[in-house]
Formats: sequence, structure tokens, C-alpha cells
Amino acid sequence: QVQLVESGGGLVQAGGSLRLSCTASGRTFSNVAMGWFRQAPGKEREFVAAINWSGVTTYYSNSVKGRFTISRDNAKNTVYLQMNSLKPEDTAVYYCAARLLGASVLGDVYDYWGQGTQVTVSS
Repeated sequence: QVQLVESGGGLVQAGGSLRLSCTASGRTFSNVAMGWFRQAPGKEREFVAAINWSGVTTYYSNSVKGRFTISRDNAKNTVYLQMNSLKPEDTAVYYCAARLLGASVLGDVYDYWGQGTQVTVSS
């Protein structure tokens, strides 16, 4: 079992920045791939970013590439999502997820999910 707790969401103006954190417990974190997904009201969940177990390989959706950065600190059992140049369309609940196999852009293949943290970007 892996328990995931997100933090760092909030309200920010367009053009601003936020850093989300997701802390894991219950399993060796360094063996687990991590992903960030988001879901806006009335929309389907969408992939944001993912990182493999070592942090060497990362993946981004086209909508956030160049603005968001995913990273991890295995010593702290934490994965981060640095979000810069935020836009109103980034408003959503952001979820972190863990996968026992490799990183993926597909949410359905992740094994564990956090409870989500709200990010609201005002125009």
C-alpha cells in the first residue's frame, strides 16, 4: 500500500506560481513512478506530468510543457510539481498518483491516488 498526501494548492493570479507537493508513505518510494493529473469541473481527468523512479525521465502534457516542472526527492518520499506562468485554464483539482511499474501518461494504470489539492488561477 502507498498513501499519498498532496499539499500546496491555493488561489493565485494569472502569471503567478505555485509548487505542489505529494508525500508518500507505506512503501519504498524510490521504486515507484509518480504522476500528476488534474480535473477541472465538468471535464475529464487529464494527465499533467510524470516522473520515473530515479527522476531521470519525465513526461509532460503539451498544455504545461515549458511552464511546469516535475521533480522528486526520494530521501523525503516527496514528488513536486512546480507550476509557473499559471493560466486560468490551469484551474483544477490536482492529484498525484503512484505506479509500481514505470511512469505513464495514462491515469488508469496508476495504482494509488491522493485526495487532491485545489488550484485556482484568477484572471
